[in-house]
Amino acid sequence: MQSSDDVVQPAAVVKDIARRQLARAGAAGLSLDVVARDGGLAVTAVEAVFPHRDDLLTALVIDAYDASGAAMEQADRTAAQAGAPAGARLLAAARALRQWSFAHPAEFTLIYGSPVPGYHAPQDTVPPASRTPAVLAGILRSALEGGELTPPRRTVPGPPLLRAEALQLFGGAPPAPFSDLVERGIALWSSLIGLLVFQVFSRTHDSVRDEAAYFDYAVAVTAETVGLVVPLEEGER
Repeated sequence: MQSSDDVVQPAAVVKDIARRQLARAGAAGLSLDVVARDGGLAVTAVEAVFPHRDDLLTALVIDAYDASGAAMEQADRTAAQAGAPAGARLLAAARALRQWSFAHPAEFTLIYGSPVPGYHAPQDTVPPASRTPAVLAGILRSALEGGELTPPRRTVPGPPLLRAEALQLFGGAPPAPFSDLVERGIALWSSLIGLLVFQVFSRTHDSVRDEAAYFDYAVAVTAETVGLVVPLEEGER
């Protein structure tokens, strides 16, 4: 007769145990042995679901990207259905990512913190990771088509800076005077993640009185670089 320790555990159970371990020791300290010990499981039961540590890490990475991306998508969808302009949609999506990041700091660290020694994310993680920039790209595309963008004062000097694949994902190169909108969108995306890294890792708490209000302000300032106005009304937060 099989003992309970030898029963194959559902992937969700193993991942829940692993997330608790992430919160305590970080991704570098994660191992199948530790997960099995913390969950009171046989190592063979864990290995039956995730044969190697990297398989488990990949599953956690995919879940984190999917969850954070889904939060942004839902916020953007809700704002769009309410008839919000593109700037308000951007702020809603950014706030949703911030809320997810603070609610799941270990998973945020896993996907946006320092690389895990010895781990190389496989191609399977690319589609989930693309959900966040896809939300931003969708908002910018809508703003472009709706005439909500202010033409830039600076354009990309010299040869194109982007790979053809990046332009294809956006739906093609935007027309002048917004021909560098995708480049600006990538700057917006990287600025958003950088801002969250500063806030989640407590890099701004000594200099900023109200971090939520500062987050909104920073999103609005950064959005100006793509020609988008983010409404910041008193009491809106």
